[in-house]
Amino acid sequence: MPDTKGVFISFEGIDGVGKSTQADLMQSYLAARGLEVTRTLEPGGSELGVEIRHLLLHRKGEVSVRSEALLYAADRAHHVASVIRPALAKGQIVISDRYLDSSVAYQGAGRELDLTEVRNLSLWAVDKLLPDLTVLLDLDAAAASVRRGKTGAEPDRLEREKITFFEAARNTYLELAKNEPTRFHVVDASQDPDSIWKQIQPRLDALLESKGL
Repeated sequence: MPDTKGVFISFEGIDGVGKSTQADLMQSYLAARGLEVTRTLEPGGSELGVEIRHLLLHRKGEVSVRSEALLYAADRAHHVASVIRPALAKGQIVISDRYLDSSVAYQGAGRELDLTEVRNLSLWAVDKLLPDLTVLLDLDAAAASVRRGKTGAEPDRLEREKITFFEAARNTYLELAKNEPTRFHVVDASQDPDSIWKQIQPRLDALLESKGL
């Protein structure tokens, strides 16, 4: 359940859908309204998380699939305890680029681990803290791959996975959204950033109004 104070929002989707861009737009919109925002990400949203992020994404050599899932859970547990819950307790709005749904989609479907086990592990790690709103930016895996290639950045260990990995993750994201329609807001990420934001803003406004903000 979400914390009683503050507002918790996560952005989800496979790599290359534009999560950071939309999180930037949301942060600017909220700041313009005079609201206090904590912007964070996973993995790597805390000092310990930065070290775990390096192990997960940039370490040379293989990481076993169960070890990978446990490292993500460890990062998330510390992230929630040291960053997210304290910010929510202060009444802030927390925007996180990825949260536990990423583990279900990537380590569950992508790595072919049991989805329920991965979700339960993450829920245990965060003491059942779920976002008030999860924005899922949906894009075909092939199109997302083209976008990633245009950035010019060196791909990390996950970004180098085959297209079938991202297809499985995308399908799982959509299934998660279908199962939790009150939390998820799915947006077609093939559009330009401004058009995407215009579809997110009304849902955000409704959430803020429900919180008296």
